[in-house]
Amino acid sequence: MEGIIVIDKPIGITSFDVIRSLRRTLKERRIGHTGTLDPLATGVLVICVGKATKLAQDIEGYEKEYVAELELGLKTDTYDIDGKILDEVDRFDVSYEFFERTLEMFKGDIKQVPPMYSAIKVDGKKLYELARAGVEIERKAREVSITALRLLSFDGVRAKIDCTVSKGTYIRSLIYDLGEKLKTFATMTALKRTRVGKEDLSRAFTLEKIEEMVSENNFSFLVSVEDYFKFPKVEIEDENDLKLFVNGQKCKKRVDEGKYRVYSKNKFIGLGEVTRGLLKGYKYY
Repeated sequence: MEGIIVIDKPIGITSFDVIRSLRRTLKERRIGHTGTLDPLATGVLVICVGKATKLAQDIEGYEKEYVAELELGLKTDTYDIDGKILDEVDRFDVSYEFFERTLEMFKGDIKQVPPMYSAIKVDGKKLYELARAGVEIERKAREVSITALRLLSFDGVRAKIDCTVSKGTYIRSLIYDLGEKLKTFATMTALKRTRVGKEDLSRAFTLEKIEEMVSENNFSFLVSVEDYFKFPKVEIEDENDLKLFVNGQKCKKRVDEGKYRVYSKNKFIGLGEVTRGLLKGYKYY
């Protein structure tokens, strides 16, 4: 079994809980996700199955869209409502217009310091492991890109924002930094990932739905690698070139450089990448 599944993750479970559930349902060990969602977060979680797990990093690099809710005047150690409250204020004056203007400051390429409660590794230790042990270390700011940021609602205390961001962007950190710019605190209270690349919630399945479909021997939720990656097609016609390709060697192919879906006799045989006129299998093959 192999392919891509788009999950609508529920609140209250980890991304690995999703994988654990799918392993039981699909009876397949090789399953991986393409970008962690915290237990508080819901929405699109793209899952790779079988040989497709080799392509997880490619999908992880896709642009992502979120709808986040936040509360002003509240500071926690995790930057979200599940954390320990560190400080709280009830006096601040933030207008709708000031909020919108401040959001504009975060659009584009910015540097962001990841939160301590994150899965980033430093010297082999995950930051959240250090944080739980009461250790806080200096984190390097990382470059991220925020291509869209819009205020959906704001009542003076609670707000909802829509954001489109690059890989590696922490919405919790964005909200924390936003609070500082608004001259108060801000904590994330809810998060829904609405899109990863071209995949949105309209194409996502719940874990319960997948379990039901499997019981009916219906695996239409599983998208093949051929159908998921819309790379151009290239045909290998020469038998010697085909042998080179299937054995992991390079073969000549005079087409534009880039990634391709590779075929032989109109049958999909894997993904490949052309560099300087040479075609070689790409990760999946």
